[in-house]
Formats: sequence, C-alpha cells, structure tokens
Amino acid sequence: MFPALETELKQETLPDPYEDFMYHHLQYYGYFKAQRGSLPNSATHQHVWKNNPRYLVSGSFGEREDVIPDPLQKEKLLYSLMLGSPLKSRQLLHDEFGEVKPCLREPRDLFAFFSSSGPLQAPRWPIECEVIKESLCHIEWVPPQPEYFYQPTGNEKLPEIVGEEKGTVVYQLDSVPTEGSYFTSARVGGKRGIIRDLAVTLQGPEDNTLLFESRFESGNLQKAVRVDTYEYELTLRTDLYTNKHTQWFYFRVQNTRKDVTYRFTIVNLLKPKSLYTIGMKPLMYSQLDADTHNIGWRREGKEIRYFKNNTEDGQQPFYCLTWTIQFPHDQDTCFFAHFYPYTYTDLQCYLLSVANNPVQSQFCKLRTLCRSLAGNTVYLLTITNPSRTPQEAAAKKAVVLSARVHPGESNGSWIMKGFLDFILSNSPDAQLLRDIFIFKVVPMLNPDGVIVGNYRCSLAGRDLNRHYKTILKESFPCIWYTRNMIKRLLEEREVLLYCDFHGHSRKNNIFLYGCNNNDRKYWLHERVFPLMLSKNAPDKFSFQSCNFKVQKCKEGTGRVVMWRMGILNSYTMESTFGGSTLGNKRDTHFTTEDLKSLGYHVCDTLLDFCDPDRTKFMQCLAELKELLQQEIHKKFNELGQDMDLEGSWSDISLSDIESSTSGSDSSLSDGLPVHLLNIAHEVNQKKKMYKKKKKKPLQTRKQRNEQYQKNNLMRELKLTEDIPERAGFASTLQKQPTFFRNSENASSSAMRNEKPRLNELHGRDKGSSLDPSKMTSLILTKNKERMQTEKPGFTVSCSPKRSTNPSQEPVPDMKPSWSRNRYPATRRGRAAMTVYPSLHIYTYP
Repeated sequence: MFPALETELKQETLPDPYEDFMYHHLQYYGYFKAQRGSLPNSATHQHVWKNNPRYLVSGSFGEREDVIPDPLQKEKLLYSLMLGSPLKSRQLLHDEFGEVKPCLREPRDLFAFFSSSGPLQAPRWPIECEVIKESLCHIEWVPPQPEYFYQPTGNEKLPEIVGEEKGTVVYQLDSVPTEGSYFTSARVGGKRGIIRDLAVTLQGPEDNTLLFESRFESGNLQKAVRVDTYEYELTLRTDLYTNKHTQWFYFRVQNTRKDVTYRFTIVNLLKPKSLYTIGMKPLMYSQLDADTHNIGWRREGKEIRYFKNNTEDGQQPFYCLTWTIQFPHDQDTCFFAHFYPYTYTDLQCYLLSVANNPVQSQFCKLRTLCRSLAGNTVYLLTITNPSRTPQEAAAKKAVVLSARVHPGESNGSWIMKGFLDFILSNSPDAQLLRDIFIFKVVPMLNPDGVIVGNYRCSLAGRDLNRHYKTILKESFPCIWYTRNMIKRLLEEREVLLYCDFHGHSRKNNIFLYGCNNNDRKYWLHERVFPLMLSKNAPDKFSFQSCNFKVQKCKEGTGRVVMWRMGILNSYTMESTFGGSTLGNKRDTHFTTEDLKSLGYHVCDTLLDFCDPDRTKFMQCLAELKELLQQEIHKKFNELGQDMDLEGSWSDISLSDIESSTSGSDSSLSDGLPVHLLNIAHEVNQKKKMYKKKKKKPLQTRKQRNEQYQKNNLMRELKLTEDIPERAGFASTLQKQPTFFRNSENASSSAMRNEKPRLNELHGRDKGSSLDPSKMTSLILTKNKERMQTEKPGFTVSCSPKRSTNPSQEPVPDMKPSWSRNRYPATRRGRAAMTVYPSLHIYTYP
C-alpha cells in the first residue's frame, strides 16, 4: 500500500499511525504472530502473486492447501500482500507521487446528488395520480410597467352557477383520493398504465372548445364544465386525502381564439374573504408570447368578482371567483395560476447549478435532510465560509430559514430564491454574512404537496405547520427532522434567528408574525428585526401588519415551537399573493423580482441587526416603546377609560393589546388522521415505559455521603419546626411568632450553638416521650439566646414591607423621555468587521 514502508520495516519502525494500528490489531487478535523484522519482502511476494497462477485462488487459501501448508505462513503472506498492494485508500488523500497526506477526503453525501451529466431526480407521485409525460418550463420575466390592482366599476356581471346538469363536462379527473382514504405508496410517474386523454375530442377545425389539462407538476384543476360557447365553470381539486383547502389553481388551456371574451368561474373556493375582492388579478402565461416575444407570467382579467355560491347542498358554503379574459393569439397554449408557480423541478434545477458551480460549492454544502412520505428528497443547505480555526467556527451564530411548508404558497419560494441568490454571491456583504454566520436552509419542506398541487397539506392529509410537536417521525418526516436538526444545532451554538416563509391570502404587503418575549430583560427585542426590515423595504414590508401574539391554536406552528425551544427571534414571514399598498408601489401587484428583492433585504437587515454599533438597535427600541405607548392609549380610549400610564404602562401584557393573527382557514388543527391515532398512542406508551424503566445513574461514595448528610440536616431543621406543633403549643406560636422565624441577620455561630441542643433532643430515650414543660423552657431559652446575639433595637417582622420613607430608597423615574429619532441614513460602518476574531456581535440569547 505504501512504497516506503518496506525500508521502514527493516528499521523496525512504523511511522504511519494506521500501519502501527493494524500491526497491533492483527497481533492482538492472533492473526499475526511474527515479529516486525520477520515480515516477508512485500515486493517479492507481490511479484510471485502476479506471475504464479497457483496463488490465484478464489477468495481463500483453502483451495490450495498444498501450496502453503502452514497457517502462520498464510497469515504472514496475506499481511505482506496487504502492505505491498498498489490499491489506495478511498478516504486518505494522495498526491501525484502516491504519497499519503495526513488528512481525509470530504465525506460523501448520504444520497447520490446531482452531477453535471446525470439527470435530475424525477418527482415521485402517489400511485393514484395520473401524470402526463410532457415537461413544462416557464421563463422568468419582469413586466416593464407596474401591474395595478383591478378597480371595480360596479357593473361586473354576477354569473349564475348552473353546474354539469345544464352544461357539458369537458375535463374531469377520476379517482381523486379524498377524505377517508390515505396515502399508501408512490412511484415515479404516478399511476401505472396508459395515460388517458381527459379532454374532449375536437370535431374539426371549427370546434372552439377549450382543451384543459392539469396533470402536471403543481397543477390543480379537477373539472371543467362548458356552460356557454365561451363560458366555463371550474372545480378545483381539494388537497389529496382531505375534503377541503381549495385555493391554489394552476392549469393549461389550448385551442384558444383571439379577440373573443371568455369567462372562467371557479365554483368551490372555501375562504369567505379573499384578495380578489380588493383588486387582485389572476396570472396568465402565453406560450406563443414566451417563444416569440420573451414575455412570461402577467396579471390579466376583467370583471373580477368574488362572491358566495348560493347553490346550497347541505355542505359547507362555497365561494366563487369569476373573471373574463381575451387571449392574445389563436391556437395558443395558455396557463392560468393563482400565483407564480415554483415547482420541485425548479428547485432541483437551481440546486444543480449551485452544486456544479466551483465557487459556490465551496461554501454551500448540499445534503439530504430526509425523504418525504413519497420518497422525494428534502434538501438541506449549509452555507458558511470555511473557518480558519476551530475556535472561530465554534463562535459562529446560526440562522435557520425554511419555505414551502404550505405547498400552495409559492411566494415563499421566490423570497427564498432571492435570499440564496444574494447569500451565494460575491458581494462584500454576503461574504461578511458567511464569515459570521452559519445558515441552515430548507428551501422546500413539503415537496410532496408541491408536486401534486396541494394548497396546504402533505400526503398525510394534514397541515404540517400545526404538527411541529409531533412524535410521529414516519408520518411527518419533513418537520420531525427539521425540528430535530434545529434541536441539535441549539446544542452546538446559538441560533440568532429562525424564519419560515409563507404566503397570505387576505392581506396585502409583507409582514412578520413573532412571539412576545416574557423576559423583561429583553422586552420588545423580538420586534426590532421586523422594524428594521420595514425601514429597509418601506414600499413592501408593513410593520403595522406584524403581530406577536401567541395563540393556543398556533402552538404547533414552527414559529412557536422554535420560540419555546429557545430562539428569541422566531418568525413567520407572510408575503401577500397580491401586492403593496405602501410607498412607490402602492396599489400594484408584486412581481417575482419584488419577492426576490425581499430576500436580499433580509440579509441587509441581518447585518443591521448585528451591527457592533448599537445606535440603530437602540433607536429602534426607543421607537418601539413609543409606538407601544400610543397603542395602549388607543386601546384605553376605545374602552372609554382614562388611565395614567406614566409609571405602569410597561407592565401591561402585550398579548392584551394585540389582536389575533388571521389568514388561514385551518388555524385549528384537524388532529391526526384516524389511521395514525393508534400509532401515536403506541409511541406515547413506549415513551412512558422507557421513562419508567430508565435507571438512576450510579453515585460515587462521596456523593452518597454528601446526600446522606444533606438529608440528616433537612430532618433536623424540619424537627425544630414540627416539634412545637406536635407538642400542642399553637397558642404560643400565635402570641410569639418572632420566636420561630429565622432572622436574616442571625450569625452562623448561633446556628452552630443550636446543633448540640438538637443532639440532646435526639439523644433522649427512644421510649420516653418529650415533656411539654421542658420543651417549652428549652424553646424559650434557645430563642432568648438568639435575641441576645442580634443588634439592639432590631425587630424581626413576620411580613417585612418596604420602607415608606422615600429618602431611604431612591425611586427611579419610570417616565421615559420619548423622542422619535429618525433612522440613520448613513450606511453601517463595516470596516471594523472585516477581521473576524476582533468582531463582537450584539445578540441576545
């Protein structure tokens, strides 16, 4: 194995630690009994091995016993062949001369990841899902002009919902798994067999029926009914294995006609409120425009109405979304979507580019966090610059970011993409962030839901963001492993910030949900980061929409669970499906570029938040106190009460003045599916049994002696308190309470003088009872001696109170001097942060 080893053996030295270990190992277990100097010449044996066919035996020496009859000689030959083998270790590094370097290679990934030549990992679908073979790809495009909200005219038509009884079904998915069924298995390509053509067959070139399709990645449309020549009623598919969560739509139409007004009406939406009521438009993508003019997704639609479906059928009420549109081309292929799609394949293409980048792959390590229920990979990115010393690596704080726990909230992926674009760039700020932080990023927590086109749930049929406290690793692997990863990370280092990217369907702008801190030392500190972010992105981020109340129904969310694990700055970032009502972007829709820019602003705000110059931090904290005081005044005015807040306003609970967060129609968890209830019960029982069986750790003799002495002392002290009551002297205790209360100023010598008296009590005859009269005299004598040791004039009080004399104790002025300071326009001074060992980051545990 090592060419220079033969000469070293002649000198009876083994300088290589591995060879020395192997020598002792083989000798210890009896496989090598010769001395080092008696080793055969490895080069000679290697030559004999290659040229003598008698040694070419299949796996053992047992087939040719006549060649080497002595077992010891076999061992010596085998070991010498191992030493002289030209094969190199796959772990140790070798240079161009074959010399071994004293270090190991980079550890191999748990699973085979991307390669520049190999294909992407194909998405795995539940076996009930039919999937078309076509692969879809959309270009990224930013509209040159702002896309304004739709302004209602008041003349919008309210279509009558007629259904398939009076219409013609032109597209319908069969055998969609709903509530009552559950996920069993998955495979690449979904359902086996021939993929049927669900769209109607055109009768000729004059047939203008639209051809619908949604059996592709992230697609969602269950049924289309033609109710008029150019009017269609659409039914969305619920999340798989549930009977609700209809919000996300993404489908394809073909055979379009130009300059004709089409009307589409989605008839089974579940939310009573929607951004479509305040101007949000659907998204449309024209394949011909993309191919010829490089135009991508754009906001389109007129006569937009969101209204309640009056066709009551005894079930939960449905709501409808209707809009009209004119297609730009004849015979075009167009797509409609609730928001800009970002699929699992899109993520894999992005990660492939990172893995193949020779620069980015040095500080961005791609790993598998776990496999989802369907077997799709949940990726984990670790982003940080290599540290020069172990001490420098251990000093780094951690930041944890995640997205797409709700698969229909694709805006979270676009913010995540903007963050990754910046943090992986060669920007000086990005390099500084990688120097001082370790970023743990889970870009897609729920790949199964993203693939099948769910809006909110995984293939378990439940909202993962309500089950972060789950114990069912096999049923909720994505969040179980995420929580476990963060738990282990907290054991290694401080996690400065946790943020989960989401989308919001009822409020405009971007905002954060946090958790009120109960520690008065860090009062309002959890609100500093959102306030800074609102100042860095004033036309997108709304601090007024932020909320920090922790509700009981949100205890299972990632934000609250991570906060209870010890992360002070734990947030859920909500980005609207609509647009902004702030600043220069007022009344305009967000584009993908707007969302990606917020990912950059998160990085920029992180630098502000950790700036060694605490000026910005303290100014934001002072502004937060002023805003809170104004909010408290407003609350009391609404209640018709007048309260003086000069000294006690900061003691008011923050949760009392905040409203509850709003947004999802699944705030209340549905609990576990029926088929998982028994599994959860069994796991809990096993945990209880394990805790019962767990033995106490053995103690040393010194520990046992210390515990014995401590128990004896506790019994003696308890005896002095219990004896008067047992002796029937309750009246004496009421008359003289100071006799039986230990004074804080009692000297240690007085306590030592009591021990002989306690020993006298214990040394009495076990059979004789204590004489009440003698006990009384003993107690009075003992307390008389204690009183003599105290200072003259000092009185022991049963309930000490604060002195009412203001001259004895200064009372601090509780009224702060409020002043709204402007946020500094100057950039942060980062020159001092270039040398990492001298950098001091202002953070909070």
